[in-house]
Amino acid sequence: MNTDSNVVIFATRSCQHSPVLEKYLKQLGIEYTVSYFEDNPDKFEQLGLRHSPNLIVDGEVVFEDMPSLQELRRSVGESAAES
Repeated sequence: MNTDSNVVIFATRSCQHSPVLEKYLKQLGIEYTVSYFEDNPDKFEQLGLRHSPNLIVDGEVVFEDMPSLQELRRSVGESAAES
């Protein structure tokens, strides 16, 4: 993932894992935004999301459900760390 990637956490407002995912992304130095199901139900349906949280990078679902920090590093963090 390059530094210009659009990273979005899609979650429900009651998701208990979303703050942890935000913490992981901050640790990896990855900028992101958060979009809530309650505000964007059509987007959740369009992407076929059924769990929370979800990580979307450049419009593609990278993780459905909560990834571990190691999974994030392997998938999105290594490129960001190199930048």
